Amino acid sequence: MIEPGDGDAPADLQLTSAEWSMWQAFRNGSTCDLHIGDPSRDDPHGRHLWGPERRIRARVLALLLLDGPPAQPGRVSALKVTGAYITDILDVAGGSIKPFVELRDCRFEGEVVLPEAHFTTVRLVNCALPRLEAARLTTEGDLHLPRCVVLSGVRLTDAHIGTDLLLSQAVVHKDRQGRSILADGLTVTQDLHAEMLESYGELSLRGATVGGSLSLRGSRLSNPFGRRALNAPQLTVERTLHLTAAGLANSPFASGATPPFGTVHTPAYGTVTTPRGTRMQRFECEGGMRLDDGRFGDAVDLEHARFVMESDQELSLRRIQTPELRFLGERPQRGRVIVSGARVVNLVDRSASWPGAGGLQMAGFAYETLIPRGHFPLAARLQWVAAATPEYAPEPYEMLATALRSSGEDADARVVLLAKQRRRRETLPLAGKAWGFLQDWTVAYGYRPGRAALWMAILWALGTVFFTSSPPPPLKSDEAPPWNPYLYVLDLLLPVIDLNQRAAWNPRGGAQWVAAVLIIAGWILATTVAAGASRLLRRQ
Repeated sequence: MIEPGDGDAPADLQLTSAEWSMWQAFRNGSTCDLHIGDPSRDDPHGRHLWGPERRIRARVLALLLLDGPPAQPGRVSALKVTGAYITDILDVAGGSIKPFVELRDCRFEGEVVLPEAHFTTVRLVNCALPRLEAARLTTEGDLHLPRCVVLSGVRLTDAHIGTDLLLSQAVVHKDRQGRSILADGLTVTQDLHAEMLESYGELSLRGATVGGSLSLRGSRLSNPFGRRALNAPQLTVERTLHLTAAGLANSPFASGATPPFGTVHTPAYGTVTTPRGTRMQRFECEGGMRLDDGRFGDAVDLEHARFVMESDQELSLRRIQTPELRFLGERPQRGRVIVSGARVVNLVDRSASWPGAGGLQMAGFAYETLIPRGHFPLAARLQWVAAATPEYAPEPYEMLATALRSSGEDADARVVLLAKQRRRRETLPLAGKAWGFLQDWTVAYGYRPGRAALWMAILWALGTVFFTSSPPPPLKSDEAPPWNPYLYVLDLLLPVIDLNQRAAWNPRGGAQWVAAVLIIAGWILATTVAAGASRLLRRQ
């Protein structure tokens, strides 16, 4: 125990020169810089060995954090170390650390153990770590891990970050359970920036809460042999989830939040050149993605995203809720996209982004407004619905018709409902199919009632010509009205209205058959028109 007012280290610690420099810098709130000035040898991820002049024991570091000496008069103590090699395991589990902590360009020999510790702000910048164990960690300020390389996973289960969590440009490899970052139940009060992150394993954010935006712009999530590269059911993001491209250095697409340290490098994968020469890096997910039951306050943005999946993997957006879904990525070649039960207000999409038949499921997918990007004609939209319904289901057609009608496109809505009836006809028995074809051919299931008037006019004209040349005899000669072939044929065609003509005349032979055909045709036309009118009145 260091006595209050005593700034010297205990004699039994036997501090090395590097540790003594760190001890004094801690009391001054200054930075202990152990760089040697050679960029290749100062790189913590390089192959060069670091000598004893840069080594700091983890127990000395822990002593400063947990029970460090008082600051020099007029100064604020802080642990700021650059270019150090931290030996052994840094373990401050359950501790309460008040000083500001910033370790840059450092190598850690053992894992960093921080479960249930309480910090103000922690920054590990461009460091090499075997593993970071920080379940139930609490910070009053930020937790920064930009450009760090972690060989065996990061654990942030149930951690609480007081302001921002920064993982941008980090490279995280999987642990023994196949997870790169395990952050189930994580709470971030403000933003979570993980731009240009490289994750090799499953990134798990089950039940996590982000008070601002969650940005994975330009990141690469790779877990081809596992089920999912991103597993985040019940994720809550108060603003926008960005699964989009990131602009590289000096690009107008570059994010203002990335990188806060150094200059963005251009990695070898996923770069895109726009027509204006702007270089961008796609968001790329190699493996499945699960965002089921998520809540997103502003939008889910998938512009320029690329998904590489196997046939048994899914991009699952089941039951998500968001004001806007921007489905503008590259079309997945394999796997399935599932938006069943999702509820969005604006669906911003591109025809070339959706998978084909068998690759899309959207039963119960509810949206209010369609905002297509580029050419997305109604025929392609109908193919989009057909791809999602290998077996007939009415809901996707009715939802599309409702969205079109709410946008004032009533004619297109009727075309969609007609397509729904034609798909339904395929599921009917032979008699139902025959009746369906007849309704389709005559009045298009009532969605084109003008056809009924045209058929009525044609039959009226043909019937009038026939009965003008072959008038039937009266049933009762003394009670028959004056012969009028126009009214007689019209009375045969209209099944409900009685013009007192049909019962007064008695056709025989071929005329009897012609009259029967006209009566049957009139009933068929009237029935199909009535069915179509009832559907329109119900606004299906």
